[in-house]
Amino acid sequence: MKISAVIITFNEEDKIADAIKSVEWADEILVVDSESADQTRKIAKQLGATVIVQKWLGFSKQKQFAVDSAGNDWIFSLDADERVSDDLKREITRIKNFPASELADGYRISRLSFYMNRPIRHGGWYPDWQIRFFNRKKGRWSDAVIHESVVMAEKTKTAKLKADILHLSVENAAHHHRMIGERYAPFAAKQMFQRGRQTSVLNVVFAGFIAFFRTYFIKAGFLDGFAGFCIARFAAHHAFLKHLLLLEMQNKPEKRK
Repeated sequence: MKISAVIITFNEEDKIADAIKSVEWADEILVVDSESADQTRKIAKQLGATVIVQKWLGFSKQKQFAVDSAGNDWIFSLDADERVSDDLKREITRIKNFPASELADGYRISRLSFYMNRPIRHGGWYPDWQIRFFNRKKGRWSDAVIHESVVMAEKTKTAKLKADILHLSVENAAHHHRMIGERYAPFAAKQMFQRGRQTSVLNVVFAGFIAFFRTYFIKAGFLDGFAGFCIARFAAHHAFLKHLLLLEMQNKPEKRK
């Protein structure tokens, strides 16, 4: 088994080096960059990665482009703000030596996110199982606008690994706020609209309260301390904003011909 580690990037000069170093065990490291204006590509090349420049296609399509461009069928997909833990590295290295008959077609890996300098294990953030290690002949990235995922073909075998991907996505409160306002809420509203979902003024009013209660109490976010409270509060903001944006889409009059 030969493995290609693939990473998509855009202006990730502060993160790309650690991401690449965490997958140095791979047989190939491929970085697909969407026209970064910083030193991302230069750093990646210096660390031995193959770099391809591809104009931004959207998250799912960009990741699938990276998969299709890789030199090997076995793919390990990593984001620039993620790291392969030492335990996961050892687990995958061991799998590389398995006979073909013992291999699954794809492997689900838990993702441990860090927020306010602490690992978050509640509030719905963990284990966050995702297929990131897979045979591209048996799986591909979905076409989802947001929360993209790898979809395996029918009658394929998947298994779970024990170790984590480490996720370092949120830099600070301002960054979290921007992520919701500029990416997550607008994309979620767009996806809901495309799928025919409907909302209402009542949903806009109460969605935030429901999201906070679910995240902080039902999913035990309070066990993560003040960080858990902040995560629940931002979850409420996200729910409120995506329903408000969806309501605006529903009420937007059609353009006159």
